[in-house]
Amino acid sequence: MAEIQMINEMESVVKSIVENHLRDKQNLCTCDRCKMDMIALTLNALMPRYVVTTLGGAVTNVDLQGIQAGADIMMALMRSIEIVKRKPRH
Repeated sequence: MAEIQMINEMESVVKSIVENHLRDKQNLCTCDRCKMDMIALTLNALMPRYVVTTLGGAVTNVDLQGIQAGADIMMALMRSIEIVKRKPRH
């Protein structure tokens, strides 16, 4: 029997948004440590969205593409960027 995995769908969405957002920013450090700090801080500010099935993942991904979810993620990311910008840990 295949092993069932639990996945936090919010993690992949946040990682994608961070990568896209940082591509356009010239005044931010985009080293791996700073990016991971931004991702971790952002995820800690948001509710996790765990799924265990493909259908659950599809439904959750559609939900996470909504306007409110996008706004919540961007607000958390902006706060995280400011924290990392003020005190980079490298």
